[in-house]
Amino acid sequence: MKQKNGQIHTTKLLTYILIGLIAALGLVCLYCGSSFAPGSRKSDENGSLLDGSDPVFGRFSRHRDLVDLLDEQRYYPEAPKSIPICDIKYSELIPCLDRNLIYQLKLKPNLSVMEHYERHCPPPERRYNCLIPPPKGYKIPIRWPASRDEVWKANIPHTHLAEEKSDQHWMIVDGKKIKFPGGGTHFHDGADKYIVGLAQMLKFPGDKLHNGGHIRNVLDVGCGVASFGAYLLPLDIIAMSLAPNDVHENQIQFALERGIPSALGVLGTKRLPYPSRSFELAHCSRCRIDWLQRDGILLLELDRLLRPGGYFAYSSPEAYEQDPENRKIWNAMYSLLKRMCWKVAAKRGQTVIWSKPLSNSCYLKRDPGTRPPLCSSGDDPDVSWNVSMNACITPYSAKMHKERWSGLRPWPQRLTAAPPRLQEIGVSAEEFLEDTRIWHSRVIGYWKQMKSVTEKNSFRNIMDMNSNLGGFAAALKDKDVWVMNVAPVKMSGRLKIIYDRGLIGAVHDWCEAFSTYPRAYDLLHAWAVFSEIEEHGCSAEDLLIEMDRILRPGGFVIMRDKSSVISHIKKFIPALRWDAWLSEVQPGTDALSVDEETVLIARKKLWSDDGFTTM
Repeated sequence: MKQKNGQIHTTKLLTYILIGLIAALGLVCLYCGSSFAPGSRKSDENGSLLDGSDPVFGRFSRHRDLVDLLDEQRYYPEAPKSIPICDIKYSELIPCLDRNLIYQLKLKPNLSVMEHYERHCPPPERRYNCLIPPPKGYKIPIRWPASRDEVWKANIPHTHLAEEKSDQHWMIVDGKKIKFPGGGTHFHDGADKYIVGLAQMLKFPGDKLHNGGHIRNVLDVGCGVASFGAYLLPLDIIAMSLAPNDVHENQIQFALERGIPSALGVLGTKRLPYPSRSFELAHCSRCRIDWLQRDGILLLELDRLLRPGGYFAYSSPEAYEQDPENRKIWNAMYSLLKRMCWKVAAKRGQTVIWSKPLSNSCYLKRDPGTRPPLCSSGDDPDVSWNVSMNACITPYSAKMHKERWSGLRPWPQRLTAAPPRLQEIGVSAEEFLEDTRIWHSRVIGYWKQMKSVTEKNSFRNIMDMNSNLGGFAAALKDKDVWVMNVAPVKMSGRLKIIYDRGLIGAVHDWCEAFSTYPRAYDLLHAWAVFSEIEEHGCSAEDLLIEMDRILRPGGFVIMRDKSSVISHIKKFIPALRWDAWLSEVQPGTDALSVDEETVLIARKKLWSDDGFTTM
């Protein structure tokens, strides 16, 4: 009996010693965590690295305290006092579209199919851990609508496009400004007159391309500086102006600086990050895309994205030049599109417009073995994040058969009307309308909080980082703004509702950097985004630095999340230099509230690359 009691005593003693060792280890981790928190940087008061390590690719060290080890409760370490500033040479860094990284990692993308223009993100050990500085002489951007026609040259100090495209009037350097007269490769009389010409070709009422609100979403591939999209806006048409970060590497940067909806992207090997049947019109004006490559796979990607009866406007030499080479390309393209069941809707001058079929009837009448084939039933046309393109035609479901424009109401009624595809994601019309109502109320609250520090034209480019059904963007319908609605990968199925409402957006994984230039957005709205990424083991600190990269100086962030998450994030505000203005409130609960929520609104300061604050 004594021996047994002795064994129990020994066991307890060993247990206490073990717990003591774990506690000591926890204290060591706590000490280290305060200096080397996840995503934090060992730095001096001016934000420069003390250890001589790479100022872009820092080191991460994750630590958890005793409570985290024993109870698996999340431990939030102390935030760094400052975050280092990147070298000025990184002022235009796009982490996942950095071709230098491709060479450094010795990747071998297929140049012939544009793989080098697609996303290649740095591994964790090469992730940049510093704040992106603005270029020398940076100024708060010119506000919309004046920005459509002019921007500060210091903000995008690149004039090669003005020189290269001088005969096409893309842009003109005028002293301290760069001006945009609305020209383009095929816009000889200006984009506005070109757009009228397209409407005339299609015989739309009043020569208005919006066609009574039935043409709302447009995809402009190879968009240049997005003048086509700029001149569609007065017609209540919103274009996703798309171009790669290629030899004309700053064209999308100019478009965003102008306040025009636009994004970096390329028709390469992966699907564009948009769901099927998103656009009524696709447009290519001398976009220099080889549409015949790989069995027409790029045209088939447009087919996936166009709604039933949608149009493809093509202005390029193949459509009108009579030399043998262009005739050969035209004949092959005409044959391919005929096999895809597209028809020529109109052809005039330098432009041809094709239309996509309304039904499956033509597909079923094709001869057996005709290429391109129909996609298999297992191919989901709405899955678009990091998915390879397929050289096949997506047939319509029985429900969508002969439903022109997917059965949507004209704009602006479609913004608030429950779209037919809601049932595909298991959301009722009542839930949709309630979501719209809640976000209308929430946005009113946000604007009241910011009223004292904003002007009428403070915002133009806005991003909703977790767009859900698009309620946040819909609530801004009376503001002169546009919203990039981002659907996290787990919620990507909901992006089709965004497009059905006449809005635009993209699928994205917030564990990675977004494909855009620094200083692109005036306002970032992050609802439950931090809770989401932490469930996937990603770093909130990484995301905060990424948000800083894409936020304009003087811009705002609205973060709505669990109170514990907001408390953690708030510690980073001074290091991020987002303390130009700060507001924190506990909002009232509603049907979308998750646990106890807090709303934190912060404003980013304008500072130079040496860390000097100028506002």
